[in-house]
Amino acid sequence: MTIAERFHAPGTALLQRTPALDSGDPAHKRAEIAAYFTAVFERYESLFLTLADERAFYEKAIPLRHPLIFYYGHTATFIVNKLVLAKLLPHRIDPRLESIFAVGVDEMSWDDLDETHYDWPSVSEVKTYRDKVRSAVLQLISELPLTLPITWESAWWPVIMGIEHELIHLETSSVLIRQHRIEYLRSQPEWLPRSEHGQAPANELVPVPAGSVELGKRRDASYYGWDNEYGMRRVAVDAFKASRMLVSNAEFLPFVEAGGYQTDAYWDEEGLQWRSFARATHPSFWIPGPQWRLRLMTEEVEMRWDWPVEVNYLEAKAFCNWKAEVTGEPIRLPTEDEWYRLYEVAGVAEVHADTPAAANLQLDHGASSCPVNRFAHGEFFDVVGNVWQWMETPMYPFDGFEVHPMYDDFTTPTFDNQHNLIKGGSWASCGNETLRTARYAFRRHFFQHAGFRYVSSHAAVKEPNAYYESDRQMSEYAEFHYGDTWFNVANFPAAMAQLCIEMMGDKPARKALDLGCASGRGTFELARHFEHVTGIDFSARFVGQGVEMAEQGVLRYTLTEEGDLVSYRTATLEQHGLQDTTQRVAFFQGDACNLKPQFTGYDLIMAVNLIDRLYNPSQFLGQVHERLNVGGLLVVASPYTWLEEHTPKDQWIGGFKKDGESYTTLDGLRDILGGHFVQVSEARKLEFVIRETQHKFQHSLSEVTVWERTR
Repeated sequence: MTIAERFHAPGTALLQRTPALDSGDPAHKRAEIAAYFTAVFERYESLFLTLADERAFYEKAIPLRHPLIFYYGHTATFIVNKLVLAKLLPHRIDPRLESIFAVGVDEMSWDDLDETHYDWPSVSEVKTYRDKVRSAVLQLISELPLTLPITWESAWWPVIMGIEHELIHLETSSVLIRQHRIEYLRSQPEWLPRSEHGQAPANELVPVPAGSVELGKRRDASYYGWDNEYGMRRVAVDAFKASRMLVSNAEFLPFVEAGGYQTDAYWDEEGLQWRSFARATHPSFWIPGPQWRLRLMTEEVEMRWDWPVEVNYLEAKAFCNWKAEVTGEPIRLPTEDEWYRLYEVAGVAEVHADTPAAANLQLDHGASSCPVNRFAHGEFFDVVGNVWQWMETPMYPFDGFEVHPMYDDFTTPTFDNQHNLIKGGSWASCGNETLRTARYAFRRHFFQHAGFRYVSSHAAVKEPNAYYESDRQMSEYAEFHYGDTWFNVANFPAAMAQLCIEMMGDKPARKALDLGCASGRGTFELARHFEHVTGIDFSARFVGQGVEMAEQGVLRYTLTEEGDLVSYRTATLEQHGLQDTTQRVAFFQGDACNLKPQFTGYDLIMAVNLIDRLYNPSQFLGQVHERLNVGGLLVVASPYTWLEEHTPKDQWIGGFKKDGESYTTLDGLRDILGGHFVQVSEARKLEFVIRETQHKFQHSLSEVTVWERTR
C-alpha cells in the first residue's frame, strides 16, 4: 500500500494537524499536544531513514548548507534551548551537542560557502540524544500546568514553537535530501512519491475581480503563528488575471528551448549574477539527456510534464519577463496581496483535522508533487499546496509586528529586501505551514519545493517597508526623533518645531526649511503649521529616513540593548498625529554651506544642532539671509560642541579666546548675523537625550536663539 493509499484508507490516521490553542478541555489538550509532538518527532526521524549509509549524513548535499547530520540533531537542540531559555527545563541535556547543533546556515549569497570544520558526533550519538530529548519533552508536557487559551505569553508557547520548528525542517531537510547524491539515498514507505502523470494541460489567464483583503493574524487567533504573521494590513487590490494553474514543467520548457537561460534581457542584475555563478541552463531538478528526466527526493524518474516546475525566484521572474514579451501581456509574479485575493475568490478553506486535505498538503497525498490539474479550488488549481509559490513581495512586517522573546531572530534577518515571500505551502508542508496566515521567506536564489503561478496586471508593484535600519547611528537618530522619551525630557525635534511655531505668531506661514533635518521629525512637526516644509540634510541616509516616513508612514529600526543584543522598534507618523502632514513636506540631500538656488523664499529656517557640524559655519551664516524672506525667522540651536573632526579650528565661530578674552559661539552669531538680522528673544536652553544602549544615555543642552531678518 502506498502512502497515498494508506492516508485514504478507511480508519487510518492522518499526520496530526496543528492543534487549536484556544478551546477544549485542558486534559484533552495536554494529550493532543503530546500526540502532536510524538507524531512530528517520529515523522522527522523517518525522513533520515532515506539516507542509505552514514556517508550521506556527513557529506554536504550542497556546499551552502551544513551536512544532514546537523539537521538531524538541530531540531531537538532547538526545543531544548528554548525550554531552557524559558526556564521550563532545569538544565541542558547535552551542552556539547546543544552547542554544535544550535545555529544553522542561511547563506546570504549563492557563493557564501561555509568552510568551517566541525567535529560532528556519530549518528548513533545523535539518535541517543534525540531519544533523551523526546523523553524530557514528554515528561514536561505531562507535568506543566495548563490553562487555556495558550497565548504568546504562555509557558506552553515554546513547546508548540519547538514542534512547529521541527516541521519547518522536515520540509527543508527533504529539499536537501533531494539535492543529495542519488547513490546515498533509498526509498522508504512513508516517503514514496506519487506516480500519476500525463500530458500537461494548457494554462490560461482567469480574471480575478478587484476587492479588499485583510492580511495578518490576531493575537487571540486559534492556531500557533510565527512573529511575522501578527499585526494587520488591510488593502484594496486592483482587478488582475491569474494563471489557472501553476506553471508546469511543460509550460516552462519553451522558455528553456527559446534560450531563456542565455538571454540576458530576461534576467535582472541579481539573476544574471546567480545564473553566471550557477552556470544554470535549466531548472535544477531537471536531468538532461536524450529525454529529460526529473529528480524527486530519493529517485530519478521520467519527466512529469504535468507536474509544477520547481525553480527559484530568479528563474520564475525571468520566465515571466519572457512570457510578457511573447504574449504582450503585463506578466509578472503575484504580490502577497494578490495571493490573498485569489485565495478568497477561489473559496479555499483551511485543512480539516480529520479528513485528507483538499490540496497536496500535509503529506496527505504522498511525498512529491502531483499534476497541476489534480486539486481544483474554484476556477483555479493549487491556490494552496503542491509547491510553494514565489511572490513578487519581499518579506516585510505588518503594522503591530513584535519579536517574540523566545525566538528573536526568526524573521528579523529577512527584513532586508533580499528575502521574498512564498505562499501556499507544498506537499511537504504541515502544521502552521498549511495555514492561510503562514508567511515564510527565502533568499531569491534559494531552492525549496517551490514553483509559481503568474498574473497579468498593469497595477504597479509597491515595495513594502521591509527594512530595519541596523546602522547604530541611524537607529539612534530614528529613536531620537520618533521613539520614546527618556527621563521626562520632551522629544527634542518636536519641541524645537513647537518653539518655532510659537515664535512665528501671526507671521506668514507659507514655506519653512528644516536645515539639518536628520530623520525628519521636525520637518513633519513644522508641517502642522506651514503650507510647505523642506527638509534638507547632508546625509542621504538621513534623508532616506524622512522620505520613508513620508511615503510609507512607518520607520523600522533596531536599538542596541547591550553588546550584540538588539531590540526591534517600529515608529509611525500616526502615533504622533502627523499622518496628515505628508503632502506638505519634501526631503532633499544638500550642503548647508552650498545650497542649490531653488531653496529660497522661506518664512522660517530652522537649523538645529547644525552649525557645529559644518565645515564652514561662517559661510552658511553669512549667506542664509538670501534664503529667507524679509521679516522671516532664523532659529539656530546648537550645543556648541566644536570638534576639529567636523570643523577646522580656524573655522570655529566661537569657543576660543579672542583678543585675550573668551569669545563664545553666541558672540560669533551676533557678529556674523548682525548685518541682516536682529535677535528677537533671549537665548534659551533646551535639553535632549540620545539613547545609546539600555544603560547608557547622552544628556545634552542645546542653546536656542531666534533671529528676524531685517534687510
